[in-house]
Amino acid sequence: MRRISDHPRRRTLAPAPGFVRADRLVGLGFRHWLNGLRTGDISSWEKAWCDYSSAMDAASAKSAVGKLSCWVRAIDRHSQRDLETNAPDCARFCRDECVAISMIAACQHNACPAMRACAFALLGCSMIDEVVEVAESFAHTMRDAEQVLSPALAHSSPLLTLPAATASRH
Repeated sequence: MRRISDHPRRRTLAPAPGFVRADRLVGLGFRHWLNGLRTGDISSWEKAWCDYSSAMDAASAKSAVGKLSCWVRAIDRHSQRDLETNAPDCARFCRDECVAISMIAACQHNACPAMRACAFALLGCSMIDEVVEVAESFAHTMRDAEQVLSPALAHSSPLLTLPAATASRH
């Protein structure tokens, strides 16, 4: 059940079955930041900020949202395919959102092959170096803020259903 109060600090995250709070922060952050990039609507970025600032102190939230921004922008800039996200108020995550969550979980749990597979899947090409670099920085920042993603997601099933990435940039 989703509860929203008038005060952004008291707002709770929408439920996402099978995901811990840190997992949901990454998934919703990815969704909101990418939607903000697509539409230019600042309210999408405000939603991300509210989620992060309600989960951690202001300094940690500022750092985490900054790293989130860099990561999502890198994915958007290098992606060779249309990325999908669910509606802003949807309680469930779509495949691309799950892969994004798995990428950060893999970074946090030192599962490099899985992290690289996620990057290939999101981008649809092998030009993953910048995305990998900023993902690792974001994952480290989340860990420093005591937001550790589920280790099971570092090797999760969304990776098994993804099409192979091409070896060249289109």
